[in-house]
Amino acid sequence: MMGLGMRFRALVAAVGLLFLAVTVDAVAETKVNSVRLWRAPDNTRLVFDLTGPVQHSVFTLSSPDRLVIDINGASLGSPLNVNTSNTPITAMRSAQRTPTDLRVVIDLKKAVTPKSFTLAPNAQYGNRLVVDLFDNAADAAPIPVPTNVATVAPVPVTPVDPPVKLPPAPAGKRDIIVVIDAGHGGEDPGASGSRGQREKDVVLAIARELQRQVNGMKGFRAELTRTGDYFIPLRGRTEIARKKGADLFVSIHADAAPSAAAFGASVFALSDRGATSETARWLADSENRSDLIGGAGNVSLDDKDRMLAGVLLDLSMTASLTSSLNVGQKVLSNIGRVTPLHKQRVEQAGFMVLKSPDIPSILVETGFISNANEASKLAAANHQQALARSISSGVRQFFQQNPPPGTYIAWLRDSGKIAQGPRDHRVSPGETLAMIAVRYQVSPATLRSANNLKSDELKIGQTLTIPGTELAAKE
Repeated sequence: MMGLGMRFRALVAAVGLLFLAVTVDAVAETKVNSVRLWRAPDNTRLVFDLTGPVQHSVFTLSSPDRLVIDINGASLGSPLNVNTSNTPITAMRSAQRTPTDLRVVIDLKKAVTPKSFTLAPNAQYGNRLVVDLFDNAADAAPIPVPTNVATVAPVPVTPVDPPVKLPPAPAGKRDIIVVIDAGHGGEDPGASGSRGQREKDVVLAIARELQRQVNGMKGFRAELTRTGDYFIPLRGRTEIARKKGADLFVSIHADAAPSAAAFGASVFALSDRGATSETARWLADSENRSDLIGGAGNVSLDDKDRMLAGVLLDLSMTASLTSSLNVGQKVLSNIGRVTPLHKQRVEQAGFMVLKSPDIPSILVETGFISNANEASKLAAANHQQALARSISSGVRQFFQQNPPPGTYIAWLRDSGKIAQGPRDHRVSPGETLAMIAVRYQVSPATLRSANNLKSDELKIGQTLTIPGTELAAKE
């Protein structure tokens, strides 16, 4: 009987060892295939591409400063080669602690505050381990907000004319602040064109050009949410706008659609009742899912009385939404002069990036990058400039009619220095650009700029935008 018991225990032990070996072999199948790096103004993001899920831990060492990443249940699939210039990283090395446990050691120039998390597969990537290295401990918040200027691998932009040099506004008359958000970035490239055009590159180029043009208008100042190729969570973008004191938030995108035949630009505002079209609903879902690519932090609510906060939020949202629809329609009308429109009115959808109750916000889809013809146009510098000019014209028209109190533009309006706001003029037979310029007391150059005209040739029935006379006179 004893012999039988010993044989039974031996059999159980053998089965256990076999089961353990099978389990170990299964876990060991996860490979770390590559690492990608992006530098943001206040942090460095490392993304490890994995063939399966893993467990991990992260800790720091000093004298010298190092970061240790233990990835359990994985082995190295290929060398971890990455360019670490302009980052706090001096070197990266790895070793297999056990057949199933990989250790990555990052040598640092200075101490950093790490934050790490894993991401499940999505349409663009497989399993990932994300490690953010924050330059300062205070920056290691759920939503990183860039506070200084730095770029990594900037998008090449064709040189254009420098902005118009303007005299400063009178003391006490602040600029209107427009925060421009280039969608996607970093490990989130956004949509792609048939020839490899990437949404994140196209919209950053348009955003930079729009910033240049807005800064060329007296009484306006433009800020960018991102200045280079790095990822910012959707909620983080509106937080940047709020910290910069934005009077308007403009998010720039160039999305894709299930049908490659879809074309045309669109302008969106937030909807509190749902999307106004199937396309709006699809685009909103697509944009909001981008946080799953980069990892989104939680937003804590202020400790306010719920009833009071709800009433104030509702009032603020109603006022901001009205302004958003107003400025959106002006932008859409101007865009329609330089490119076909997908819809003739401002659409509404639940884009996360538009959910800022105290700031009028619009999202501009400059075209469908999934359409081969539009993708080629979006990548062209002259079309980018035309799109930026149409957006800046719409923004200027809105604020000439609705200037925030205490701004230079409000002072101009109240002092009667803006004789008229922007308006339209339909070209009649026999009219020339010079005649129209004299009629409205503006220069021909101003009319050409406001309407993206390459010559003085006009067509009967053509509609021209006539800028407000004061803003036109400064040119």
